[in-house]
Amino acid sequence: MHRVVALVRPPQSTFELGCAAQEFGIERPGLPTRYAFGVCTERPGPVATLAGYDMLVTDGLDALARADTVIIPGWLPTKEPPSPAVVRALRSAHSRGARVVSICSGAFALAHAGLLDGRRATTHWALADEFAARFPAIRIDPDVLYVDHGDVATSAGAGAGIDLCMHLIRNDQGARYAAHVARTMVMPPHREGGQLQYSAPPHPAQIDDTLAPLLEWITGRLSEPVTIERLAAHAGISTRTLTRRFSDQLGTSPGQWLLAQRIAAARDLLESSDLSLDTVARRVGLSSATNLRRRFLNSLGTTPGAYRRAFRATPR
Repeated sequence: MHRVVALVRPPQSTFELGCAAQEFGIERPGLPTRYAFGVCTERPGPVATLAGYDMLVTDGLDALARADTVIIPGWLPTKEPPSPAVVRALRSAHSRGARVVSICSGAFALAHAGLLDGRRATTHWALADEFAARFPAIRIDPDVLYVDHGDVATSAGAGAGIDLCMHLIRNDQGARYAAHVARTMVMPPHREGGQLQYSAPPHPAQIDDTLAPLLEWITGRLSEPVTIERLAAHAGISTRTLTRRFSDQLGTSPGQWLLAQRIAAARDLLESSDLSLDTVARRVGLSSATNLRRRFLNSLGTTPGAYRRAFRATPR
């Protein structure tokens, strides 16, 4: 059982805490329970929230010593640094191997603890300038949804915290397990960390130009050689217009979105079938086992074979 502990402080954002609790703390019918979720605070007792009520937290900082993942679901006000005791607890958890994760303004706590020095990180775009000025040793990226270094991860605004938590579940438990969690939450498809935090609203004339029908068409043809030119032709628009719509509506390019779908489909096949790597590669449009391995290494930092061994649903 992987123990996840959220460290809260007053005034706590209930939504950011809820992001972590909903993904790691809910038992779901038909799905093995792989996480134990808890909440702690520096001074156990009532903790004020931004929602106008107090919540009772009974565990103190010693709970972090038992955590496999520590989550900081926001840190407000950002100008107040964590106490020496909190800093020591975060550093100790990290040094013994716990994964330390922040949602939105929680990156400020990790920065004060020195866990992000010399690294790339993100936070809510509205806080990026303040963060960059206060922590020049950290490379802040205000555009992406989340940044995951394995031992430390940061997310943008609260909604991106949902994406980061789902990304962690996928890495821990595999794509099929994460997809089940996403379905119970009625979540849209997984968003990659490199997507934009937000995009410009469409012009009124573009509201009817949703990409949804095209995305559904693509998803049913992953095994085919789908090019940007073919996508544009199917949609009846120019490649330039297609690229702009992907950027406006999805915060990514057509090629990056398509590759992400192919890798996601490959992950599912590796978990659920005995198909050879060449067959998996062909079925998802990656042409060969060699190309599949290269894409897996670039995107996930592992090989298809290692992924299959780690997440095989039913060993045979």
